[in-house]
Amino acid sequence: MDVDLLAGFGVGFLGSRLKRLAERMQADAAEVARSLDLPVQPAQMSLLMTIRLHGPISVGELAERLQLAQPTVTRALGTLGDFVEARPVPGDGRSRRLALTEAGEALLVRVQTELLPRIEPAAAELVEGLTGDFMQGLAKVEQRLAEASLLARIQRAGAPAMWARDFSDDLAEAFYRINAEWIQDMFALEENDIALLSNPRELILDKGGVVLFAETPDLGVVGTCALMVSKDGWVELTKMGVLQSARGLKVGEYLLAKTLERAASLGMDKVYLLTNKKCAAAIHLYEKLGFVHDAEIMRMFGARYERCDVAMSLKA
Repeated sequence: MDVDLLAGFGVGFLGSRLKRLAERMQADAAEVARSLDLPVQPAQMSLLMTIRLHGPISVGELAERLQLAQPTVTRALGTLGDFVEARPVPGDGRSRRLALTEAGEALLVRVQTELLPRIEPAAAELVEGLTGDFMQGLAKVEQRLAEASLLARIQRAGAPAMWARDFSDDLAEAFYRINAEWIQDMFALEENDIALLSNPRELILDKGGVVLFAETPDLGVVGTCALMVSKDGWVELTKMGVLQSARGLKVGEYLLAKTLERAASLGMDKVYLLTNKKCAAAIHLYEKLGFVHDAEIMRMFGARYERCDVAMSLKA
């Protein structure tokens, strides 16, 4: 095997190695996008997602949210003319804010349901079990890419059995329906439930939270879970529900793992949840994925729901 000169140059060339790693992985992701006839580059997907979640949004705000240079964002937007439009700001004829067109909304749905479910498992395989020294971990990822490219891993895995989707306004009804079904199966909808289920964008997303959905090729959207920003740096894992028609498919475990993965990626390290002793299967799942019973969380937040008699927090 040839000597990796770039790796041998040391940590001072970390940026170059990360650029090389990104180019290799994005090239494979782009190949998958082409095979699906998706007119989008991997680097553009984060732009489209951010515009959907936070738009209408200015170019400057978009760059700030993604922590990218504004010229970089502007160049990327230049090739998205069919999918992003600049809308005038009411009362300010000089200002424009970015929003997705109908074609952009349709494209992003396909990205989330066709492209990401293929890429994410293959990327997760590359970083699986990497702990300790970052440079050693990076070398391991590069070694694994040399053994089998991201594209080869995607092709080997085949079509996904389940995937996660972020909130979009067309899924607002599913968010309400899925949660109302399971809550009313054992309890009664409370005022706080109705408020959150009726206004997820205003009360969860616009405050920095997340709403995810689980979808399968046969049943469509079958489950949902949210992260809601609370007080003192705490984030509540809430409104996790699975349709009765999808019970037994381990949707809850998949969705909880994906939600906690998103929390970690956003730096949400103080996560709690509120539930009831009747939800024994769910409590067992929470314990399995790292939650512990927490009396202090009960004292701080338990009064939010009449049905709450169990409070848990995620172990650090």
